Amino acid sequence: IALPDAEAAKTAAVLESCWTTLGAQGFTRNDVVVGLGGGATTDLAGFVAATWLRGVTLIQIPTTLLAMVDAGVGGKTGINTGAGKNLVGAFYSPSGVLCDLDNLTSLNHEDLAAGMAEVVKVGFTSDPEILRIVQSDVGAAVDPHGSVIGELVRRAVQVKADVVSLDFKESRNGDVLGREVLNYGHTFGHAVEREENYSWRHGAAISVGMCFVAELARQSGRLSDEDADLHFSILESLGLPTSYAAGHWEDLFEAMHMDKKARGSVIRFVVLEGIGRPVAWDGPEPALLAAAYDTISRNQ
Repeated sequence: IALPDAEAAKTAAVLESCWTTLGAQGFTRNDVVVGLGGGATTDLAGFVAATWLRGVTLIQIPTTLLAMVDAGVGGKTGINTGAGKNLVGAFYSPSGVLCDLDNLTSLNHEDLAAGMAEVVKVGFTSDPEILRIVQSDVGAAVDPHGSVIGELVRRAVQVKADVVSLDFKESRNGDVLGREVLNYGHTFGHAVEREENYSWRHGAAISVGMCFVAELARQSGRLSDEDADLHFSILESLGLPTSYAAGHWEDLFEAMHMDKKARGSVIRFVVLEGIGRPVAWDGPEPALLAAAYDTISRNQ
């Protein structure tokens, strides 16, 4: 089944068309859904497999860097709605994930950099060695023909596998972070994606989201200037955005209330108290959130 490109694939209409095709082809539980493509494709394929006949075998073959280290592994599936990103979905584990690094040679620099945003995210929250590797040679980090990118993929996937094995359904509550740690930068990042009508690459939006939450942590006294500045310097070195245009705060603030981590009307963030020291923060003061946004928008 050929799908629309990127986030255009993750709609109820496309999902229904997939169900219709499976029905017409007599697809049974003896058959296998294979998700071959980028992150949006693996998200949709996973949700199709989770819902058809209440669950059929799923194999994911992610072909982009972002899908290899994020969307294609971990068992999160879903589609977007007008209210926000990934609000309808299921936790559903694939029977296997096949990552062929040769596929990365087909990607342009923008797609490689966007995928590297998710790798760097893991470096900030869980594996600081990733940050050291990227800092030591940024060019090698996004060279699909070299060995460094393979090492970064392995490290990022290992962190995600370790986290997901302990908290598959993101069910931990309170200040104890389980799978939620993987959402670092995503609360604001998803709001940016919605504000841009999903025209931005996911990794670009998450890059801005990480800078926003680093600035939030800095201004609240949780994160040192050095560690906050590291977010901006590493992401900028990869060619990723670290700021967002002014004049959008009300819409972004509303969108963050629809984030799946929110508890009622309380926005929940994953923030750092140091590199590799993530914590949950429920309900930062709106004025503090607005101040962090004002800072990153002035950098535009």
